[in-house]
Amino acid sequence: MERSYESLSLAINALRKEGYTEDFNLCDAGVENKTRKTLHEPVDLNMIRYYRFEGKTNPDDSSVLYVIETTNGEKGLLLDAYGAYSGNISKEMIDRLKVK
Repeated sequence: MERSYESLSLAINALRKEGYTEDFNLCDAGVENKTRKTLHEPVDLNMIRYYRFEGKTNPDDSSVLYVIETTNGEKGLLLDAYGAYSGNISKEMIDRLKVK
């Protein structure tokens, strides 16, 4: 059964306790793990699940938290905005970040 979280911070804390400790960031080439200094192309990613959060006071404060595992065993989280201010990412990355 999928869990839901009341806030982004509660989700991040709970998921880190589940072992999703890496912090991923979108970049032009794919997804970067700055701590480990690794770069992952879309084909290297397995998106486990995602959570959407909407700003309670400002709709511009909306975000999506992706729970990701990489082919080399890294487990972590990727936070991205959605809506008018979401990042420009490739179609391949969008397809990879869909829940299967």
